[in-house]
Amino acid sequence: MSITNLGLWAHEQLNITRKVDAIAPLALRLYLFVPFWMAGTNKWAHFQDTANWFGNADWGLGLPAPMLLAFLATWTEILGAVFLLLGFATRYIAVPLMVTMLVAIFAVHWGNGWSAIADGAADPGVAERVSAAKGILQEHGNYDWLTDKGNFVILNNGIEFGVTYFIMLLTLFFTGAGKVVSLDYWIEKCFNKNK
Repeated sequence: MSITNLGLWAHEQLNITRKVDAIAPLALRLYLFVPFWMAGTNKWAHFQDTANWFGNADWGLGLPAPMLLAFLATWTEILGAVFLLLGFATRYIAVPLMVTMLVAIFAVHWGNGWSAIADGAADPGVAERVSAAKGILQEHGNYDWLTDKGNFVILNNGIEFGVTYFIMLLTLFFTGAGKVVSLDYWIEKCFNKNK
């Protein structure tokens, strides 16, 4: 078997992925449902606090029209989560969700750098703070209970998650919701009988 024939054979073997190519967009949609649903419903549950944070320049974002922007952000995340879960209007909802991520990246997280979790190995100050906090918790708190589900960390609140969600949404914008397990697929199939 020549190198060319081997290459063609290998390429044909990879073409089997077309039969299961709905898995990737479905995985993205299911993954993104959780953070957007949690963020949106949390904003809604504490809407006045959210609007205050959006508008206050001293301890918040200092955005204009905070009630309107808080309402738009909240319902973009809630409806966006539901639409992503169902695979409905996926390309359309990806756009306002990407805008929401851009606002979060530049208005909230930009000044904190890349990492979502502060890296104690890279920054000795972080390691010192984590050690001090552990000492306080061990002395005055139930440290074993507090750390039963994971280690104590310092949140850096960088752009890492926002950029990751943005890239995932951008991918869905170009690929769509995927086949078979999305309403978009069945709506298109129903209205476009030629396919």
